[in-house]
Amino acid sequence: MLLLDQNLSPKLAGILGTEFGMVVHVDTLGMAGDSDTCVWEYAKKNGYAIVTKDKDFYQRSTLVGHPPKVIHLTLGNCSVAQTATALLDRSGRVKDFIKHPSKAYLVLP
Repeated sequence: MLLLDQNLSPKLAGILGTEFGMVVHVDTLGMAGDSDTCVWEYAKKNGYAIVTKDKDFYQRSTLVGHPPKVIHLTLGNCSVAQTATALLDRSGRVKDFIKHPSKAYLVLP
């Protein structure tokens, strides 16, 4: 299950859902504008991996570990289609990461 952070388009949830199962955006959950701490706690409590462009999650992940797992996209400014393609092209890697018992942070270009 993936939780899309505020810095990603809500449109990605519909595009990625077929490949990754449950994919939701923080806006859909009424969490628009919530702090990283709130997003972290929600993901942890509900079994989501956070997908973000925000490198601030790295420090939190390093300090407290997982759950939740964090997938950090380092794409810069790009279209929804480009972001979706980046994740879909690496879906095997993302799924392996999510299943791995000790990995907490994944960086994807």
